[in-house]
Amino acid sequence: MDGAKIRLSAKEMELVTNADWILTKNGIIDKGKTLFGELQEELIAHLKTISPLLPVDVTRIPPKISKGENYNGLPYLILDYPRIFDKQNIFAIRTLFWWGNFFSITLHLGGVHKDEYEKKCILALELFKQHDFYFCINTDQWEHHFDSSNYIPVKDQDIEEWKQHVKEKPFLKMAKKYSLHLWDDAVDKLTADFKILTGMLVS
Repeated sequence: MDGAKIRLSAKEMELVTNADWILTKNGIIDKGKTLFGELQEELIAHLKTISPLLPVDVTRIPPKISKGENYNGLPYLILDYPRIFDKQNIFAIRTLFWWGNFFSITLHLGGVHKDEYEKKCILALELFKQHDFYFCINTDQWEHHFDSSNYIPVKDQDIEEWKQHVKEKPFLKMAKKYSLHLWDDAVDKLTADFKILTGMLVS
């Protein structure tokens, strides 16, 4: 056995002998769950006001908050609402807290739902630019990071490039990220952009 592989560095030894940091981490995750719980109530209340204009299953399926420990090695929380995931027919808005990185909100449309809202998304180009949204260029629709291999800014697109992107891809993901330093304002900011995305869909 190679002893070097199991020896702890000075920093690792400091952490492994100190429980405070992991207890603090657990406390932050619990506060994140509470934050997403408050956000969930705001989103439910808003969707009720526009539900007749959306697909019938949008408000029928309740929100879901999920926790994970290893998205690219780091803990995360996800709130999915609405959340229609039917093979390739996707209609979802996903809110993500990713430790050490950001909050984000993503509109994810695939299959028949992408086809249904394709024209509205094309017409919303200037709206997406105004509010600093990004769009997914990846072939893998389940990645959430904002590296340039996954998301690029809508503001860099002209109308012809945008039409081509929306029409040719089998799915559409529009996303916006927020600094974790905005924690205290996260519910308000995420709710506001949720209203922008859903308002675009029903306009």
